[in-house]
Amino acid sequence: MTDVRPRSLRWRLVRRLAVLQATMLALFVLIVIAVLWGTGSLVTLEPEDDTIDALREAIGHDANGGISVRETPAVSERREKSPNFWFVIRDREGHSVSQGRVPREYADIGAALDGIGQARLGWNLGDGPRPTARMKWIETPAGDVQILTGPGGTVSWRRVVLATSTLFLCVVLPIIVLMSLATLIATPIVIRRTLAGLARAAAQAEEIDIDRRGARLALQGVPSEIVPLVSAVNDALRRLDEGYERDKRFLVDAAHELRTPIAILQTRLESIPLGPHAPRVLEDVARLSTLADQLLDIQRVDHGSDGLTDVDIVAMGRAVVADLAPLAIAANYELSFEAAAEHLHVHGDRGSLERALTNLVQNAIEYGGRKGMIAVRVDRPARISVTDDGPGIPPPHRERVFEPFYRLNGRNRGAGLGLNLVQEIVRRHDGVVVIRDGSSGGACVEMTFRPAGI
Repeated sequence: MTDVRPRSLRWRLVRRLAVLQATMLALFVLIVIAVLWGTGSLVTLEPEDDTIDALREAIGHDANGGISVRETPAVSERREKSPNFWFVIRDREGHSVSQGRVPREYADIGAALDGIGQARLGWNLGDGPRPTARMKWIETPAGDVQILTGPGGTVSWRRVVLATSTLFLCVVLPIIVLMSLATLIATPIVIRRTLAGLARAAAQAEEIDIDRRGARLALQGVPSEIVPLVSAVNDALRRLDEGYERDKRFLVDAAHELRTPIAILQTRLESIPLGPHAPRVLEDVARLSTLADQLLDIQRVDHGSDGLTDVDIVAMGRAVVADLAPLAIAANYELSFEAAAEHLHVHGDRGSLERALTNLVQNAIEYGGRKGMIAVRVDRPARISVTDDGPGIPPPHRERVFEPFYRLNGRNRGAGLGLNLVQEIVRRHDGVVVIRDGSSGGACVEMTFRPAGI
């Protein structure tokens, strides 16, 4: 079977939101740039920069020390691509040279811009169409010169790629990185707060067990998309509670209905001669009576105890052994009781603890092989053990015998409720019940509790 590991909803949302925001932001920025570029509201790529680069290598000095411009292939290419090709070149000594039809707006502007390294000259939005210009001081073979030129021709693809890359790296990418970081930091916080109600519902679900029926998951704070799931779980819990209560009522009613005819049968059997099989018949009737009592005991344990007190398990054990001694002796056993101290106390319900110990002794009588010793011992700090000399319980079955109605290889003639009842009582007292090997090969069942006052 393929191991499908659960994926984090939180980080899936974070990743997808980060990618979505970065994509939408990049598209938005590109659209804005395209609109501004198309309307002329943004500093755009114009061929003046290519013209300035073409003129850079063509500028030199003439015989009189003035400025001359050679007709290089680059200059010729710009001239061919721009029908209105023009430029004005000046140096710091006042020499100048110009070609083409210089717009009158820029005819005498060069000297006014000597203190400016570069500038783009144009007009406001809404003005009529007028020529624009680009001014820049550059280093040439003839020294520093000022070039003033107008638009025209086309921009080379290299310049477009360079400008686009620069714009993306300097503007778009930092914004995307900042937005992604903000998403990575803020989104988990937002999701955690949004799913806080679901986390509380999950914590409540972990606390649900068979001993606390009627529990429901709170809908407060649960996202509306999750409400149907939580409501379905609550409905399932309600149906389980109703089914459990029906089963419990049936068992209790059946136990009550059985007790009366069993008691009548037992009385009648004791009053008439049954021959050599009388002890076995009476024992079977007693087993039916024990089954009815166990069903009622389960119901009592399920509904809790009337009150918890400090119980002296030494006195309790001595009383149980005294009550069951006739039954053990009649079944050909020796029954002994030992205690490591005069008094040992646990905090619990005396009636429930007596039922647990009684069931263990009755089990030992029933399945101990009808010979040998049944030993009940109370040890420090608060442990009660019942040991017999019977065939014992194999290790593979020592956990399952606590399941209700479990029978060990057909040896059990009872209903398989005694040890389950013992486990429930011990668990409700925060104790542990285990099965070990007895000293003589039989079974040793130990109930360990927390001492009173701890």
